[in-house]
Amino acid sequence: MVSAPRSAAGLALDFLLPLRCLCCEAKVASRDGLCPRCWQNMPFIERPWCQRLGIPFTYDVGEGAWSPRAIASPPVFDRLRSVAFYDGPARELVLALKFSRRRELARSMGRWMSRSGSEFLDRDSLIVPVPLHWLRLLSRRFNQSADLARSVAAHCGGQFEPEILKRRKRTRQQVGLSAKDRRKNVRSAFAVDAARKGHLQGRHVVLVDDVMTTGSTISACTRVLLAAGASSVDVLTFALADPSVRSGNGSLSV
Repeated sequence: MVSAPRSAAGLALDFLLPLRCLCCEAKVASRDGLCPRCWQNMPFIERPWCQRLGIPFTYDVGEGAWSPRAIASPPVFDRLRSVAFYDGPARELVLALKFSRRRELARSMGRWMSRSGSEFLDRDSLIVPVPLHWLRLLSRRFNQSADLARSVAAHCGGQFEPEILKRRKRTRQQVGLSAKDRRKNVRSAFAVDAARKGHLQGRHVVLVDDVMTTGSTISACTRVLLAAGASSVDVLTFALADPSVRSGNGSLSV
């Protein structure tokens, strides 16, 4: 299919404001893309992977296989899918979105996430971001997970639902906490909004966050959603930061 020619104004804008790599700002040929170097260094998570946790195997063990970790400790959610490991350009994009307020990045990051979660995303899915406490939202001015969830919903046609899940307790930052302390930190931290609870009954939820580390936050949110009536919960993140799933070559050791 031949695309429509760019307008004179559009060409002039590209000349005056050259297209830049989302990560390193090198010149690129297409809008909302990465340069060859950043693309090559992006630690994408690719098949074959664990059916439950979405972490890659070093070799193909068959369709629908579970990793030893998923077998030993099945997650409360159904499936987890992530675009990349939290390293290199993926880490830089997450930090730029979250702390440098580059909210425009959510558009492309959400597009990649929608591809990673294509097996469970559909028009009937409720796309729910992991919420911030209102005081943290007030200071940060935006929730990066909500921006990502909005983008995912736009690409898959699902229903963006930023108000269903609430963070009712102001928790400590999870960065630097042990797995045990992370679980304790988010205990009883989340609740379903009473006014939206009816909308949740019997629905499939896709829970969206920027990064998953130990899964404490995701698991706490999932338990609350299931207890409130959701039929199932799948999880979609941009990055996976848990170092225990990576071997020296960046894959899950089986």
